[in-house]
Amino acid sequence: MRLKLGSAALVAVGMLAMGVVHAQSGSGAAKPAQAQGQAKPVNKQQFKITRVTPAYWRVTIDNPPFNIYGPDSMPQLNEVITQIEKDPNLKVVVFDSAVPGFFLTHYDFKPPLEATTSMPPGPTGLPPLPDMLVRLSKAPVVSIVSIRGRATGVGSELSLASDMRFASREKAVLSQFEIGAGFTPGGGPMARLPRLMGRGRALEILLSGNDINGDIAERYGYVNRSLPDAQLDKFVDTLARRISTFDKQTLGDIKQLVNNASLPPDKDLGAEWAAFITSVQRPAAQHNIGKLMELGLQEKPDVEIHLDRYTGLVNQPDGK
Repeated sequence: MRLKLGSAALVAVGMLAMGVVHAQSGSGAAKPAQAQGQAKPVNKQQFKITRVTPAYWRVTIDNPPFNIYGPDSMPQLNEVITQIEKDPNLKVVVFDSAVPGFFLTHYDFKPPLEATTSMPPGPTGLPPLPDMLVRLSKAPVVSIVSIRGRATGVGSELSLASDMRFASREKAVLSQFEIGAGFTPGGGPMARLPRLMGRGRALEILLSGNDINGDIAERYGYVNRSLPDAQLDKFVDTLARRISTFDKQTLGDIKQLVNNASLPPDKDLGAEWAAFITSVQRPAAQHNIGKLMELGLQEKPDVEIHLDRYTGLVNQPDGK
C-alpha cells in the first residue's frame, strides 16, 4: 500500500541531507537533545570528542545501527562545531565513526517535523545545516574526515565541508542519493562538488545517485586519497599529528587564503537549502520516500547498505 505523506512530513522527508549536534564542554561527549517524539534515549551521545592532545581532537560518530542523523543530532553537532571554533589550542580535528559500515548517513524520517523546523538559524544567518557546514569550512582549525563505511546525504555533505577527506579503499561508499528519492540535496553539494571535480563529474554524482567507491572517489577528487583499509587509521593519525605541531596562526592564514580561492559563497548554500525545501513537497518525493519506508528504510540493513539499488527500484514504473 502506498504511504501517503502530508505536507509537513514531506518537508521532513527532504531533510535527509540535513544535520547538527551538541557536545559536552570538557567531557569529550555530546549532550543529548530534548527534541519531542524521540524514540532514542535522551542521554544518547552521538558525537564523542577524544582530545588526543590539546591541539588534536577526534570526533567519533556513534549512533548505531546506521549513524542516521536527526533533529536530536543537531544541537550536539552544533556544540561540537562551537567548541572547534572557540578552543584556542586546537589545530586539527578528525571526524570518524564507531559504527561498522557507516560513517554518517541520511536524515531521520521518524521524529515530528516540528523537532527540526522549530530550530532557529545559526550564527551565519543560514538554516542549521548550511550554517554548521559553513562554520566548519571557515573555522581556523584543519578538519579531516576518515571515511570507513557509507557517507550518504549529510555524511557526504559533512565530508565536502571538511578540509580533507580520506577513504578506505575497501569499505568507503560516498553518495548524494537524493535524486533517487525525488528531491534536491540541501547541504551544499551542488556548490562544492564542481569546485572539487569539475562540472561533468559533479553532475554524474548528483544526477545518478549512484554509490561511489573509494578508488573512484579518489580519481574524481571526491576524496584526497583512497587507502587500503588497514592503512587508513595510521595515515590519518600521522597526518593529523604532523599538522598539530605547526603554528596555529599560520595554519589559519593558509586555510583562509585557500578558502578565498575555493569556497562557494554563503548565498549559494542558502539557495540550495531553499531548493531542497521546495522539492521535498513535490509528488515525486512523497511517492519515493513513502515507498522506501515501506521497503525498510531505517529498519533493514540491506536497504541502508544498498540505497542506490532501492532508489532505483522505487523509480521503476511498476516499482519492481
